[in-house]
Amino acid sequence: MLDFSNRWTQDWTRLGLAGSDAWRERLLAGYAEPGRHYHTLQHLAECLDLFDRVAHLARHPGEAAIALWFHDAVYLPQARDNEARSADWACAALREAGAGEDVCERVRALIMATAHRAAPEDGDARLVVDIDLAILGADAARFAEYEGQVRAEYAAVPIGLFRQKRAELLARFLQRPAIYQTPELHARLENQARANLRRAIEHA
Repeated sequence: MLDFSNRWTQDWTRLGLAGSDAWRERLLAGYAEPGRHYHTLQHLAECLDLFDRVAHLARHPGEAAIALWFHDAVYLPQARDNEARSADWACAALREAGAGEDVCERVRALIMATAHRAAPEDGDARLVVDIDLAILGADAARFAEYEGQVRAEYAAVPIGLFRQKRAELLARFLQRPAIYQTPELHARLENQARANLRRAIEHA
């Protein structure tokens, strides 16, 4: 597992700031909440690990990294304001560390883009969204694990309704001209993601 303490320090250093240990621990506790099965420390670590390999693509790498840290800070399966509340956490932490409002608003926009309601146009938002969606292009075993984790998070939803809604969501991703907007991640993940999505829809 990722060394979250060192990585927290490293990512705030990208901004020329120091994030507080209290915010780090609050975040880690959030990702470790017992009701979470996919939106967990595993997902956070996977996002940060991938970002390390593509950080050179970001215009503002520090802001992209902090957005990834906070993008699922607040997560309730059927809530519609998770991203907005997560962005509020990020802006509070950034202001406490001395970041300007321009930084806060850019990080907020990056986190809001992970609601996946529309394909982002900003380059850093495309990168953050592609990283958040990288699980769709995971190998077959990890993708199957992910599907089980998502079902566990929605255990309160009747299985028939869950399968219907899940298939509809995955189909919307499959219908996009491109799932991944950054050329590097498109080349790496697009074909596997489409294969995973087709298989998941067939078995929904």
